[in-house]
Amino acid sequence: MTSLLPACVLCTRDAALARRIQAYLSSIATVHVSDHPEKLSAPAAQGGEPVILYDLRGTSAMEQLGAIVRVRSDAAIIVLGTAGSEPLFEARSCGVYAVEDVEIEKQQLQDLVSHAFEYARLVEENRRLRDEAAGASALRAAIGAPPARPEAVSLQPARHFPGALRRFSDVRALLENLVEGVAGSAMVSRAGIFCRGRENAGYRLGAGLRCLENTAQLEYRETDPLVQWLTLHGHIVCRAQLEHIKDPTARSLLSRALDQCGAEVLVPLQVRERLLGWLFIGHRTTGLPFGQPELENLALMAEHVSTTLENALLYEEVAIQKTLAETLLHSIPTGIIAVDEKGVVRWFNSVAQTIFNLSADSVLGHDAEAVGSHISGQLRGALADEASGQPEEWSDPRTRRVLSVQTRRLEDEGRCLGAVALVQDLTVERMLEAKQEQLERAAFWTELAAAMSHEVRNPLVAIKTFAQLLPERYQDDDFRSEFSQTVNAEVDRLNGIIDQISRFAHPRALELKPTWISHAIQRGLDIALQSGSFAGVWVDTAIEEDLPPVEGDESALSECVAHLITNAMEALAGRENPKIVLAAREFRDGEMPQGISLSVQDNGPGIRPDIRSKVFSPFCTTKARGLGLGLPIVKRTVVDHGGRIQIECSGQGTCVTVLLPSNPRKERHETHTDRGRRSRKP
Repeated sequence: MTSLLPACVLCTRDAALARRIQAYLSSIATVHVSDHPEKLSAPAAQGGEPVILYDLRGTSAMEQLGAIVRVRSDAAIIVLGTAGSEPLFEARSCGVYAVEDVEIEKQQLQDLVSHAFEYARLVEENRRLRDEAAGASALRAAIGAPPARPEAVSLQPARHFPGALRRFSDVRALLENLVEGVAGSAMVSRAGIFCRGRENAGYRLGAGLRCLENTAQLEYRETDPLVQWLTLHGHIVCRAQLEHIKDPTARSLLSRALDQCGAEVLVPLQVRERLLGWLFIGHRTTGLPFGQPELENLALMAEHVSTTLENALLYEEVAIQKTLAETLLHSIPTGIIAVDEKGVVRWFNSVAQTIFNLSADSVLGHDAEAVGSHISGQLRGALADEASGQPEEWSDPRTRRVLSVQTRRLEDEGRCLGAVALVQDLTVERMLEAKQEQLERAAFWTELAAAMSHEVRNPLVAIKTFAQLLPERYQDDDFRSEFSQTVNAEVDRLNGIIDQISRFAHPRALELKPTWISHAIQRGLDIALQSGSFAGVWVDTAIEEDLPPVEGDESALSECVAHLITNAMEALAGRENPKIVLAAREFRDGEMPQGISLSVQDNGPGIRPDIRSKVFSPFCTTKARGLGLGLPIVKRTVVDHGGRIQIECSGQGTCVTVLLPSNPRKERHETHTDRGRRSRKP
């Protein structure tokens, strides 16, 4: 099957460059690779591909380039070489179409080759016109006809454009070159171009040659009649042919537009039914009017200028986006290291330079190992599609920084383009965490010492008091009996304090299995009632039937419920009509069940606002006795079960809610606890 894309030839011995150029141009051209420059400089090669890309880095490449230019004068030759090198500088004077850095970017190369094809087409068109004109002259001479005017084929639009189209990174400079090329080709003393800027505001003078003083002040909006007429009709306007326009309003409009610019011809510049602008051209230097052949050549020239202008505006937009992207990548507080498919570093932003204490010049263009073995290993793994994609934290022994590195493989339709590493410097964060941990540890021991001294002092005072009285009252049987009971009770109290701290510091491992929440609630209620006297407190239960089980440890959950009930009962001390409500229900997100909600609500005074945010911290308590470890143990148990806990306070008391994920795979439980059952516990 024959390709519909135009063909060009790339002369190079660099296989990597050949693959890159072929990939860059795959959408616009068929690239034939030749590693023998002498084939292109042979006379038999004439009439081949109209565009040649020539790698100037080979041995004797400059001498062979001269031979190719002499033989292939009809071709657009694009020379690729090392930026700033002497051979590349010398190549500019050889009459080639363009000279570029071998590391040229994809969009720029595509635009350059597209214009080279257009240039070659115009050269071929002019050659054909010259051949036709020569044939017509010979025919008229044979039949005795008068010779044609020499000006009829004098316009050569392509002759003045190659230099202007080699680069269009600067749209302003390109427009000036285009105007000079138009003036030279049309042999006129005045020329200019009106076009739209990137912001698509209005049509203003982009560049001009010997323009009238007021021309630069003109501006045409989309709604201007001239713009609408040129958009609708899209053909050349010549002063000498205005009488052929039947509409007197349009004729007056166009005549006024020509007068404002001091022009004889207006040439619309249109691409895909969109008006980019227009050329205006003054009197010919010969003084002769524009004839049909000249207008046809101007139309051909306008087509070429339109394509060039559109590509230039597109290139400017891409360049601006690229600048913004580069600025963004340099500004974000993350080190970015990108390599191509061969592991060569192509991007090393400023943050990465700071993190690794390396300059961009020492890394860009080198293998990934230039950054370090650890980073290069991760990038190589990403290229081989072996990266986990998860951040990995490690310490760089060279810079003593704590880093988090995450790598990704870059792909385009399954083809590997390279890999990127995102590096976060966690050094300061880890130092702050260590400092915070030290402060929290110091605060923990301070609070522990204060709580222990408070809790231990009371039993010791009682024991010491009885011990001091024992010698005097040893013969008193009642005293000895009271002494024995008091000392045993206080020792048990000390043991309880030690056991509580031990359980908090060394919690037992959870044994998770399907657990019915109603069992844990009943067992926790029994534990709380056995631990103290709560006469007069009403306890209501509201447990939904058919609740699913939770994956949990029944003993730990029962202890959790006991702590919550005990706190609620202690908060109700001295209150009138003290009441606690235990509720359990299934909570949902829309139609989907999420888990079990267990709540303990009292009608006590609530939690003071100044300690509300600290209730889950160890040793936070408002009671005269106790270490304040109950709620911290509750929170840790809930978190270990994959749940969460929340506290709500109001004028009617406090409600502590525990949310636990359910186990939907197990059969639901038929509870025997009546909904809304009220019981008064003595």
